[in-house]
Formats: sequence, structure tokens, C-alpha cells
Amino acid sequence: MQELSIQTSQRNQLLDITAKVAAVVSADNRRDGIVTVFVPHTTAGLIINENADPAVCHDLLGKLARLIPESESFYTHAEGNSDAHLKSSLLGHSIQVILEDGRLQLGVWQAIYFAEFDGPRQRQVWIKIT
Repeated sequence: MQELSIQTSQRNQLLDITAKVAAVVSADNRRDGIVTVFVPHTTAGLIINENADPAVCHDLLGKLARLIPESESFYTHAEGNSDAHLKSSLLGHSIQVILEDGRLQLGVWQAIYFAEFDGPRQRQVWIKIT
């Protein structure tokens, strides 16, 4: 298993980590397999989505903010980050990508995004190739 360190700069943020994941995969020298990317945090997640137009990330974060506001009268979690837990649960904490001929098999417009919902923070991403 390999670990990436990710520094976020905003409370809610999507960071394209495709190149970092690809660098880990390339250094491993395996040609084929499955790449699992996992976030060991309860207020962050991972998604695969479009990387050609930054408006997609803007729109996704905007919709999540409307669906799951930062403050709700029924939130009781003492840390004040209930929305972050809900958002990360909705998106999920892991993804898998096919590795073929030493390359991540993503679609033309796809990228791997780290989703921060309780930043800014220093975060980890774990990568395992099987």
C-alpha cells in the first residue's frame, strides 16, 4: 500500500488527484490489475467525474451545499461538522480503477477527485494495487 498526503485549502473542495495516483501506479511497475483508492477520513471522500470543465466541480459542490447545508437545527454532533459526515457518506470513501498496460483506465474526460468537506486539513489517501 502507498500513501499520498493531500493538503486542502477550503472547507468544501474537490481536488484532482489523478496525476498523483498515476505517479504511484507508474512507480509500482505493475502492468495490469485493479487500483483501489481509499480515504481513511469520515469527512472526506472520493469521486470520479469530469475534468475538462471546472464548472462541473463548482456545480457539484453547490448542489451538495443545497442538499446538505452546513447548519441544520436537528444536527447534534458536537464537533459542528455533521454536514461533512453526511456529504462524505453520500459520495463514498473509495474508488476502483482498472489498470491495463501500466495505465489507469479512465474515460477521456474522467479524473479522480479528493472531496474535502471539513477543511482545510492535511489528509491521507491510500492506494493499493492488486
